[in-house]
Amino acid sequence: MDKHLLLICALTFIIHIIGTLAYSVRIAGIRTRRIAVSLALFSILMLLSRTSNSFLGPFLAKRVETGIDQHVAASTLLLDFRWLLFSASLATILGAILIPTFQRAFCRAVEHFQVHRSVPKLLLHAVFKGGLSYLKTSASLPKPANVTGLRQQSGVSVSMTAMNVIATALWTVGVFAALYAGVLDPSVRVTSSTLSSIINGGATIMMAVFIDPHMSGMTDDVIEGKIEESQFRRAVVWLVGSRLAGTLIAQFLLVPSAVVIVGVAKVL
Repeated sequence: MDKHLLLICALTFIIHIIGTLAYSVRIAGIRTRRIAVSLALFSILMLLSRTSNSFLGPFLAKRVETGIDQHVAASTLLLDFRWLLFSASLATILGAILIPTFQRAFCRAVEHFQVHRSVPKLLLHAVFKGGLSYLKTSASLPKPANVTGLRQQSGVSVSMTAMNVIATALWTVGVFAALYAGVLDPSVRVTSSTLSSIINGGATIMMAVFIDPHMSGMTDDVIEGKIEESQFRRAVVWLVGSRLAGTLIAQFLLVPSAVVIVGVAKVL
């Protein structure tokens, strides 16, 4: 793996680990009873994810263009995309492990913001005034009970879990498939690179219409005491597991999705 591919893998890793840690923000919001503040502060990390995403596309497109110009075999470029999808799965696993630690640290950040009401002060405190040392003391692994108790009621149906698997798989593979389509047929590579929405458009709809509202409703139910926090945690475990499954399934969807995009690009 060369340095350029390693950089692209790192950007993919950042995007997916932040996406996985988003589940812990709801838990922190429940603990602190500050849902809105928690989501607002998490948007700072989302800026990092969006910045990584804005660089990921051009860097990967440049690698594809260079490979086509140098007549690199499609199988070789396909291996690059496999590494990127593997980075997404690895980031999801690490994000799942870090959820308890991140949740504790994020609760502390919310409490600090409630006192000072300043994001710059919060960032300075996190970096220079003991924030990093607190991160060390709050480090914790996921409790085995959260996994062994999955048979109990979680509030997430089988259909919702399956939908999260499909949505994650499509969202993960969308941009990659659009760029790999240019490898399969360089004559339509510019058109193909703009057609990622054919694949991940459905994922966006499923997340916005079904998954996110369902989790928001569960969050409010915990705040109102209608369901227990332990049940919400089991729901998070199910969704994180289905997210990991989605990144793994994306490996199998990459080539078929790219073929579909090539077909659409030729028709347009």
